Amino acid sequence: MCICDQCAYFVGKFRSSFMISIQSDRLQLIPLDHSLLTIWKNQGRKALESCLQLQTNSFDLEAFYFQEMQLALNEFWIPQTHKYSFDFCWYTNWEIILKSSSCSVGGIGFSGLPNNEGETEIGYVVDKKFRQQGIAAEAVETLIKWGAQDKGLYKIVAETPQENIASQRVLQKNLFKRVGEKSIFLEKETPLFVWEKEIKN
Repeated sequence: MCICDQCAYFVGKFRSSFMISIQSDRLQLIPLDHSLLTIWKNQGRKALESCLQLQTNSFDLEAFYFQEMQLALNEFWIPQTHKYSFDFCWYTNWEIILKSSSCSVGGIGFSGLPNNEGETEIGYVVDKKFRQQGIAAEAVETLIKWGAQDKGLYKIVAETPQENIASQRVLQKNLFKRVGEKSIFLEKETPLFVWEKEIKN
C-alpha cells in the first residue's frame, strides 16, 4: 500500500509505462528520476519500494558500498538529475530488480553522459543475499547495451576495490581490461583497480 500522494502518482506513471525500464532474462532495471531519488532521501528505501510497487528488501552491504551509495545519493544523483532532467538516466541509480521475487537487489549506473573523449564510468552493487548468482554481470551487460545506443560512447571505465575479486570477475565477464590502480579515501584509504571497456559503434 502506498504511503504518500507522490507514490500514487508514480504508480500511475509505472502502470502507464511512462517510466523507463530495460530488461534482461532475469532482471528489470529502472532509473530513478529526481523525484524518486528525493523520496528515497527524505522517506527511506521502503517508501521508494512502495512507489515502485516492489517487495521490501533491506540491503545488506559492506560499509564501503553503503557509504558510497549515500554519498552518491546526496552529492551526485539528486543534484545531477535536477540539473539534467532530460538525460537523467545517465546521472542516476538504476534499481536492479529481480523479476522472480519482485524486489530490488542492488543498484547500477553511469557517471554521466559520455565526455568529450567519449568516456563514462559505470558502478554497481548487489545485496550480499543475492550475490554469486550472476546478477551483477547480467546487470552490467544490460546497462552497457542500453548505453551503447548513444553513438558518442566509445569507452566505459570502472573501478573495483583490489580485495573484491567477485566484482573484478563481473567486469572480466563483460570484457573489461584492467588498465591501472588508484586509491580513494572515505573513512580509510581504499586501493582500487581501474578497468576499461571499448565500445564498438
